[in-house]
Amino acid sequence: MARYDRAIIVFSPDGHLFQVEYALEAVNKGTTAIGIRGKEIIVLGVEKKSAAKLQDPRTIKKIVMLDDHICLAFAGLTADGRVLINRARIECQSYKLTVEDSASVEYMARWIGMRQQKYTQSGGVRPYGISTLIVGFDMDGTPRLFQTDPTGIYSEWVANAIGRNSKTVKEFFEKRYPGIRRVKDEDAPPDEENVEMQLSDFDDEATIKLAIRALLEVVESSKNIEIAYLKKDQPLKFMEKEEIATIVASIESEKKKDE
Repeated sequence: MARYDRAIIVFSPDGHLFQVEYALEAVNKGTTAIGIRGKEIIVLGVEKKSAAKLQDPRTIKKIVMLDDHICLAFAGLTADGRVLINRARIECQSYKLTVEDSASVEYMARWIGMRQQKYTQSGGVRPYGISTLIVGFDMDGTPRLFQTDPTGIYSEWVANAIGRNSKTVKEFFEKRYPGIRRVKDEDAPPDEENVEMQLSDFDDEATIKLAIRALLEVVESSKNIEIAYLKKDQPLKFMEKEEIATIVASIESEKKKDE
């Protein structure tokens, strides 16, 4: 099969495009990124690598703005992410100049997906080695969350994770996100009460807390967590380290009580 992975446009006999699969593997080796929708808020979180002592950590960005109402987080090759983000920002401005209105979240997710797909069937190029989580609000205030990957597929989610250990985080969301139908755990005690939060009670604080709890499943401490959230008609806001540490401490105390 070695000869079939030398060109992006050549299928293997069993229907594989190996270069695309290698790009997906590059995403799976990237740091974890998550996105979660609340009632009136969207939260993005990423796993931060420990920066070198002489390095300015502010120069490493995994959560960025595309437009006033659209944000993006990515996992995979940072250089590929920078190039794709810059092109997406140009498209946002071009759309605004042409249509005299801001691009919708779904439009930008579709555009980024088309851009990634284009690089899976052109000779002399390689796929983008990143997956993205694109979030924002529609004109009516509805929060939206989309994911794209190196194949060019885009899809909408209520909560999702990409990058390393994304499977663990997705399983956590499936158990914890309110309003999701759950299959009873066979290992759970028969008298255990299945108390679920209703989506109507899923306020800003609960959404942020769930995002941090999800990242704590795969990171060692609050120092390796970066959280940003977006509200309608408000700019993207990054949480301070002290705020994250306070929430982590409350989560740890709740776990001790449950034990």
